[in-house]
Amino acid sequence: MGEFYNLTPKEIVAELDKYIVGQDSAKKSVAIALRNRHRRNQLSDEMREEVTPKNILMMGPTGCGKTEIARRLAKIMEAPFVKVEATKFTEVGYVGRDVDSIIRDLVEASIRLTKQQKMEEKYKIADEIVEDKIAEAIIPNKKSAKNAAGGTQNGQSDNPFAFLSNIPGMSQYFPPNQQQPLYEENGGKQNANELELAREQVKQQLRQGLLEEQIIEIDVIDTKGNTIDIGGNENMSISIGSIFGDMVPPKTKKKRLKVKDARKVLREQEAQNLLDMDEVTAEAVENAEQNGIVFIDEIDKIADSSEYGRGPGVSREGVQRDILPIVEGSVVNTKYGPVKTDHMLFIGAGAFHVSKPTDLIPELQGRFPIRVELENLTKEALKQILTVPKNALVTQHKMMLETEGVKIDFTEEAIDEIAEIAYMTNEQNENIGARRLHTVMEKLLEDISFELPNPDIKEVTIDKAYVLEKFADKLSEDDLDRYIL
Repeated sequence: MGEFYNLTPKEIVAELDKYIVGQDSAKKSVAIALRNRHRRNQLSDEMREEVTPKNILMMGPTGCGKTEIARRLAKIMEAPFVKVEATKFTEVGYVGRDVDSIIRDLVEASIRLTKQQKMEEKYKIADEIVEDKIAEAIIPNKKSAKNAAGGTQNGQSDNPFAFLSNIPGMSQYFPPNQQQPLYEENGGKQNANELELAREQVKQQLRQGLLEEQIIEIDVIDTKGNTIDIGGNENMSISIGSIFGDMVPPKTKKKRLKVKDARKVLREQEAQNLLDMDEVTAEAVENAEQNGIVFIDEIDKIADSSEYGRGPGVSREGVQRDILPIVEGSVVNTKYGPVKTDHMLFIGAGAFHVSKPTDLIPELQGRFPIRVELENLTKEALKQILTVPKNALVTQHKMMLETEGVKIDFTEEAIDEIAEIAYMTNEQNENIGARRLHTVMEKLLEDISFELPNPDIKEVTIDKAYVLEKFADKLSEDDLDRYIL
């Protein structure tokens, strides 16, 4: 669990405020839901099993921050997170997905998260092993050189069927390699000491960063060569190692890299070797069961609105009944074993323009006891989205153009006008919320971005006049189509 796990609800809201403008009621609800997880873990084992998470249903127009709130929550808490579209399960035939795949995806996300956390713990030990391997690659011993000449790698034969020699009675068909000893008897110890001394000097140079650009040849594990793709709707593959066990050694290939690049490759490879994957899997499954967050978007699209009669509604109701056991709490079989969904947090979201939450089947309604309504974005909110968040849109565009050596400034009046244009466009056309700002900003900076890189352009100031000039055609014309039947 992440370092933010012990945050109070107010502190969780403060973290969300760095990225999301407004929607205080939604932030408050999700902050309480997360804090309740911490409270639940303080209970006795018997009572902990009785306390289930209170799932949340978010209602609000597109682009108002529903998905962003859920995604940021998961990132803050370092919890397994998966986002699914409810409409994916309404498609007919092989295109539609099995509802159980939601939990399988969540477990995979948990495995990745837990594995990365465990690998970071192993990096310190891995760095020492990597240093030795790089030093050995720069100053190889005589045995390595002779093996290379004799067609062996890491003491293994190039014969792809050599692993069969380990089977009793088969060794007679595989004569041992006639290899020369590493050192001659006379002077062997002296050579070994010289080799060790030379490698120590190389390690000192590596620590000082003097050999970063040197090209070396290393052995890397060929992951593609160790799996067989069996296709299918879930794009599954089988590892050859899982079939033959330790009989088949991992396939490696030679790769020439700079020392700085080789260090990254070997670090990941060695950290992976130090991992106990059984421990990672067990911890990841428990993490998914206890802390997993499932965000079900477009849940209003599977609500059966009475306005449309019973036509497609039967299919929609069927999807609701498929999702219901997952939300209620059931056991889903995955390749890592059975996974219980009782204590996962489910967040449903939808615009609910046509249908209403009451159009969902009663059983599903009851599983989302917390209802949160998100507000439409005002002009002031759009202005804040442009400038206030940590990843504000204006900041993003400034940094992007700085990579081309151009400093760009926005005046206060220009930002005000951009927010006004986005707000009015949302009011007059389809309301797509904050996503309208992306459209306006791209259109505004289109000509400037096209001209770059240009040594003559060093500084650009975007003022109100420039904004009005760029959108003059859009602001002056009347949308006559709205008045024509």
